[in-house]
Amino acid sequence: MTTLGIIGGGQLAQMCALAAVPLGVRIKILERATEFPARHLASAVLHGDWDEGAQVWALAQQCDFVTLENEFVDAAALRYAEERGAIVRPGSATMATVQDKYLQKTAFAQAGLPVPAFAAVASPAEVVAFANQHGWPVVLKKRRNGYDGKGNATVRSSSELDAAWAKLGASGLYVEAFCPFERELAIVAVRGADGARVAYPLVETINADHICRTVIAPARTSPDIAQRATQMALTAIDSVGGVGAFGMELFLKADGSVLINEIAPRVHNTGHYTIEGCECSQFENHVRAVLGLPLGSTALRAPHAVMVNLLGAGSGSGAPQGLTQALQERGVGLHLYGKTSVSKGRKMGHVTAVGDDLKEVLARAERAAAAIQFGTT
Repeated sequence: MTTLGIIGGGQLAQMCALAAVPLGVRIKILERATEFPARHLASAVLHGDWDEGAQVWALAQQCDFVTLENEFVDAAALRYAEERGAIVRPGSATMATVQDKYLQKTAFAQAGLPVPAFAAVASPAEVVAFANQHGWPVVLKKRRNGYDGKGNATVRSSSELDAAWAKLGASGLYVEAFCPFERELAIVAVRGADGARVAYPLVETINADHICRTVIAPARTSPDIAQRATQMALTAIDSVGGVGAFGMELFLKADGSVLINEIAPRVHNTGHYTIEGCECSQFENHVRAVLGLPLGSTALRAPHAVMVNLLGAGSGSGAPQGLTQALQERGVGLHLYGKTSVSKGRKMGHVTAVGDDLKEVLARAERAAAAIQFGTT
């Protein structure tokens, strides 16, 4: 039996494990925490710091392949295990590029992909110089460890710059030209160890407070835009030498042009709809890619799919309220992550609906999502 090691045990590891088990794959997990969503699906759990190479190697010694569920694992720790014979996918070289968003953008630009103007900055004066060239506002970003809008600040004038600089830590920053987008889009691409590639349908994301709330598949765009975005995703995953599923976030401008915002070297929240919505989910295809198996079909099972994230309304227990009512909604896939505590905006689960009529599918998914609450309001 093949054993797959997963670094991190959150909901992404949980859904990867659920996809791996039917393929006859045993799961082992390296986690810092004692309570985490994927714990009941693992045949063994190693408790340790995934930023320590010795801990990653300890996991790898018990597994045939190693993958990860988040992009924050230190690339040096992965390299330590690789140098001792571990097969890690995506590998340390890919992670070193993708984890540093300035290096990530540089790789995309060198591959000829459309990205907003950007530059590394070491002082507020360099931000001002960039803004004088490209115009205000600009977006100041951490090069590492930013997600769900954390680590970013939109700076509308030089008078706001000092506060943004102090907020973001004043080290390891870069700046981008502000992109006045019409819509936010996303796409998941998968690349196998042999270089084979597939892409899922381009989707539209509806965000609130920098957190994805709703995903509509396929995106309500022209075939030309979808085709261009698909090629961009495939080129992007090639440019960083990725193996596995990668999620890419995009900006659609009013003139129909599409720019890359960023890529995540893992299965992605905007691809959760693929469990019910596609012939082979992003999670199964990720497992296939990591294990060196043929990639599956990314075709939609129905004309439309909608995924709605279940977000925490406040702090408290992770127990859901309204589960009975939500389960009365027919034709909705419900996924609860089993987190023991909730905070405002934390992703606690999601629902997916599929069907022939987008308006009806969206309404069905929204009704089921609205029935479930986490935390106090």
